[in-house]
Amino acid sequence: MTILENVTAPSSKSEELQALAKKHLLMHFTHAAYYDSTPLTIMSRGEGCWVWDESGNRYLDGLAGLYCVNIGYSHGAEIGEAVKRQMSQLPYFTNWGFAHEPSIRLAAKLASLAPPKMNRVFFTSSGSESNESAMKVIRQYHLARGDHAKTKFIARRVSYHGTSYGALSLNGMTNIRNIFEPLLPGVRHVSNTKRYKRPEGESEAQFTAFLLDEIESLIIQEGPDTVAGIFIEPLQNAGGSLTPPAGYAEGLRALCDKYAVLMVADEVICGFGRLGEWFGSKRYGIKPDIITFAKGIASGYFPLGGMITSDAVMDPILNGPHQMFLHGLTYGGHPAACAAALANIEIMEREDVLGNVRRNQDYFRAKLEGLKVHSIVGDVRGDGYHYSLELVTDKASRSWTSAVPSQEFVSTRLGPALFKSGLLCRAAVDHEGTPLIQVSPPLILSREEIDWLVAQLDTVLGKQIDIGFD
Repeated sequence: MTILENVTAPSSKSEELQALAKKHLLMHFTHAAYYDSTPLTIMSRGEGCWVWDESGNRYLDGLAGLYCVNIGYSHGAEIGEAVKRQMSQLPYFTNWGFAHEPSIRLAAKLASLAPPKMNRVFFTSSGSESNESAMKVIRQYHLARGDHAKTKFIARRVSYHGTSYGALSLNGMTNIRNIFEPLLPGVRHVSNTKRYKRPEGESEAQFTAFLLDEIESLIIQEGPDTVAGIFIEPLQNAGGSLTPPAGYAEGLRALCDKYAVLMVADEVICGFGRLGEWFGSKRYGIKPDIITFAKGIASGYFPLGGMITSDAVMDPILNGPHQMFLHGLTYGGHPAACAAALANIEIMEREDVLGNVRRNQDYFRAKLEGLKVHSIVGDVRGDGYHYSLELVTDKASRSWTSAVPSQEFVSTRLGPALFKSGLLCRAAVDHEGTPLIQVSPPLILSREEIDWLVAQLDTVLGKQIDIGFD
């Protein structure tokens, strides 16, 4: 079954929406061509793991919207009823010196799902705001303890933590941060956990030692009394589903304890089932001081984010000179957003969404590993329902040496071919100049749908002449 099964001629409404969008709507990270000659895909409805556009074309959403529609698209009525009930009772109130039942209930629920001793929850509206909040908690924590020089942060290369000023400063993706520099001073970057393309013969233990030695050397170089916190994603999204090697979590925790550095697990993508656990930290044995979250907490049905921390972090702040966390957001903990999140978590528990990931993750990976039969698939990596394929033209050197530049290949050949197949996924070029295909679908994806997804990838990758190889 192809994606174009229900194609209809453009309606006057569709043509109107095209014109209005191109004239008035500023789209996020969207190339200028989409405001000019390129037809704009306008989505109209969704069901399960599938979405339809205005012309009736059907697509498998292999990216869960933007790594967030964890329960798929079929629960709008149920979550909408929860939001409606809350809106009819108390449509808005602030959490500045007040509280309301949805934020209280949600905070308690998250504390019950979080790792041990992670029991204090602060709500935001997005992942960027969540990481900004964590940076401010860390700064205020050290100030309250008298460590006034601890102002620097460490993050990993090619990491993504958001687009606001502080979060953008943490980003290790130079292609989206450089034009906005100078950014927040005192942010340093270390190697990420990508093992593909590491020196031949290097063991996993040696790779772990290299990563930890680099972090410790940087802390010593900067001055242990100046380093405040380190941000990591349990599974790093940017760079292509990068997982930590054995011993990394334990070693990083030991370094943070040794040098009084607070560790933040950015779980904006990893949280709420993506890796088969409520929080990806559990999967890898990571023991953070702060967890930041967004996206999957309400499955994208409502904007909501936040951070979770402990009494050990908050008590010095609440008992410090200001006796409060000096941060607030108008919409943080919005009652309707919290009601949506509570309904989402209830659905995830009722439908055993995490169990679906656990039952199918090995099957999913094995099917993707089978794509290595293609000459251009160099690496398959990831966990849970988050995987990436790295494409190369030379498997021996693990590099892209085609006469067709990788960016041109992705934007004019690979991306359009995947879209035409009816699979929505991420096609990009990584920091090393090699193309990536990334899939991170709704967590309700069935084995039958896994088969369909992999079949589309197989077909696209098999048509090497059509997508730029001969």
